[in-house]
Amino acid sequence: MTASPLPFPILQTLVGDDEIGTLFSNDAELAAILKTEAALAQAQAEVGLISEAAASRVTEACHGFAPDWQGLAKGLARDGVVVPELVKQLRRAVEKPHDQAVHLGATSQDILDTALILRLKQAVEIFAGRLKGVIDALRDLKDREGRVSLMAHTRMQRALPFETADKIDTWLRPLQRQAEALDELLPHLLVIQLGGPIGTRAELKGHGDAVAAAMARRLDLTCAASWHSQRDRIGEFASWLSLVSGILGKFGQDLVLMAQNELAEVSLPSGGGSSAMAHKSNPVQAEVLIALARFNAGMLGILHQAMIHENERSGAAWTLEWIVLPQMVVTLGAALSKAQALAEGMNFSPSRP
Repeated sequence: MTASPLPFPILQTLVGDDEIGTLFSNDAELAAILKTEAALAQAQAEVGLISEAAASRVTEACHGFAPDWQGLAKGLARDGVVVPELVKQLRRAVEKPHDQAVHLGATSQDILDTALILRLKQAVEIFAGRLKGVIDALRDLKDREGRVSLMAHTRMQRALPFETADKIDTWLRPLQRQAEALDELLPHLLVIQLGGPIGTRAELKGHGDAVAAAMARRLDLTCAASWHSQRDRIGEFASWLSLVSGILGKFGQDLVLMAQNELAEVSLPSGGGSSAMAHKSNPVQAEVLIALARFNAGMLGILHQAMIHENERSGAAWTLEWIVLPQMVVTLGAALSKAQALAEGMNFSPSRP
């Protein structure tokens, strides 16, 4: 019998998120890059830098582009970025006399950063919906079971009695604050990148700002000055990812403690079995929330290292950001889904005397 391997590491069934992970697939990244290149050409035609015919041909080629994936992989390994090889392939697809209209006045980072922001825009839309789902589930839980008597614990010791509503507020209120923080963050995050080779837009012959504005409009992003080596918006977003993961990790930690047999203050919607002890029901999903929170907290420190660019651009810092940021985004996606399922399915029991 031949094995039919999963298309992803089996661990992803525990800690992954297919919907979010798809945004960082080869196909999704290529689609965002091509959308960016087409928008760039259309914006340049709008201000008169290239002809409408050239922009139309570039757009047509982007829509029907069939890449040589092996060539792209070799180009990435050689150049450190996929764009130089992609531009060569795309220019061949466009053909003369319009091939030089592809990527005119842009640099690789313009295309890759804008393509990243396009995908992060999809991710934050998913996050906003899932975050609302967790908040709503906790509110429902509070309405349904908020009067159950519990014993508060401080420094892991019995403290004073309170109610489940008080406990739920320690999970709910920080999530509400982070939902507001996301709304405040998005205008700074969802912006285009367009600077040209050194961030001055000089290669766009005095039309740089107009091209950027037209490009942003076509991509439904906000226009911004070039931010090649200014990675604070990415660092701020990563901080938000880690904060929300940490809040959900605290939720998971409380559930793990409350689900102990000696306390039995909560029953969870699903438990994990043991290979050796059939009587056990392990709080797996709550445990995973803790692990995901700790993972993103650790990744945040690495991501913030990627803010340290030498001069106008750093290949090393940029590569580090590519490695870390997608993992952090996927991690929060998984945590939000697990937290909502737990909040919807859990029940409280009064604390034992």
